[in-house]
Amino acid sequence: MKQLTSRQEEIINASIEIISEKGIQNLTIKNLSKAIGISEPAIYRHFESKMDILLTILSKFENYIITEKDINKNIGLSPIKKLEGIFSHHFSYFEKNPAFAAVVFAEEIFRDDKRLSEKIHTIMKRNFEMMLLIVKDGQAKGEIRKDIEGDQIILIIMGALRLIVKKWKLSDHSFNIISDGKKLWRTVKKLISA
Repeated sequence: MKQLTSRQEEIINASIEIISEKGIQNLTIKNLSKAIGISEPAIYRHFESKMDILLTILSKFENYIITEKDINKNIGLSPIKKLEGIFSHHFSYFEKNPAFAAVVFAEEIFRDDKRLSEKIHTIMKRNFEMMLLIVKDGQAKGEIRKDIEGDQIILIIMGALRLIVKKWKLSDHSFNIISDGKKLWRTVKKLISA
């Protein structure tokens, strides 16, 4: 993703807040211009459309996701510890950026536009494949259960993560996602450990 100008950052941040507070249906160029205090044409000088704003939001989120390179920095860590790191990283990120939870897990955003659905699919696929490599390594080392297919283990992990973040968002952040995330990880770890 190319470097955003300060005005583009302002537009993106205001868009995320609108989505978080009022839902995707209220992210309009008119509402955005009111939130920032600039004219609607001024928004279009920075983004061609609302869809481009949404794609930029997803790209921004993608830049904060742990990559295989990040995982490989922790060469001495066991596969279970690597998975725990990914799990913890997501909870820490959402705690610091709660509005992103509303955007990333808002299915209605992706349903109607092929570019958005492809972008989120790419992000999910990259995460899935990276985690699958870790699980397969853990299975080969006898650390992770072999009687459950690796892709099913990833679905359990990703589904659990998604559900707790969604619950946290819908409860208006009424619980500590970091401590509840750690508790959830301990449960997931018991389920997948050999």
